[in-house]
Amino acid sequence: MPVGTAAPAARPSRATRLGPVALVVAGGLSVQFGSAVAVLLMPRAGALGVVTLRLVLAAAVLLLVCRPKVRGYSRADWGTVVAFGTAMSGMNILFYLALDRIPLGAAVTLEVLGPLALSVIASRRLSNLLWAGLALAGVVLLSGGGFDRLDPAGAGFALAAGVMWATYIVFSARTGRRFPQADGLALAMAFGAVISLPFGIVEAGDRLLVPSTIGLGLAVALMSSVLPYTLELLALRRLPAPTFAILMSLEPAIAATAGFLVLHQALGVTDALAIALVIAASMGAVRTQVKRAAGTTA
Repeated sequence: MPVGTAAPAARPSRATRLGPVALVVAGGLSVQFGSAVAVLLMPRAGALGVVTLRLVLAAAVLLLVCRPKVRGYSRADWGTVVAFGTAMSGMNILFYLALDRIPLGAAVTLEVLGPLALSVIASRRLSNLLWAGLALAGVVLLSGGGFDRLDPAGAGFALAAGVMWATYIVFSARTGRRFPQADGLALAMAFGAVISLPFGIVEAGDRLLVPSTIGLGLAVALMSSVLPYTLELLALRRLPAPTFAILMSLEPAIAATAGFLVLHQALGVTDALAIALVIAASMGAVRTQVKRAAGTTA
């Protein structure tokens, strides 16, 4: 190489570029299995009691592991944490209220419309709009046209949870940029736990203190909050929010697949086609993101 010639920038490996996607998928799998445990827990503690156990125990685990510092942050940093914790708590409360009234698959399908709407609003590329539209078609098809038969309150809670999910994505990304490692997540989780605590106490009372209930609650906290939220926080540091939002459309497909594998729930032809559309949209969004990353580093 001639003297004075700069070496070309090394292009990121395929594994490096796809790493954030793997984090998102792993988080989705963890959430769905955690939801199965939560269903077992609801008769013991109620929907709001489950939310309280999930957030309080998740906050305890994250605070012990991360031991975040509380000094040296700006007012804007704390504002981001408060907004993130509020969105997290609201998303969980509304989703579990929906689960108490409508089936899991329908609740997830309605909730995922929030991230899909975010991807359409935030994206400035036609390709992302097309992938979002394809994912939306799959989500609607996966509903089986049965939304008109759902409990109106349950459907409303699920849609509201979707709005909070979109807000969660935005502030999760901001928190990841402002705080090291998972410190911001731990602080936000603690704030969300404080918000949920009165609701859980009113609904479940001393049932929250039963050892077996706490054990199941800890499993839900680890599988549905600690692991997936940490993975998503890491993914959002390297993945554009619109692409991440489209990847969230995998959630109904993961739920349906888990139902088939774990609960032996049969998948119809329409369900299989819907899952294929959602996966195709997610793969297309990922390929677009990978090509864009390769182009910017070429």
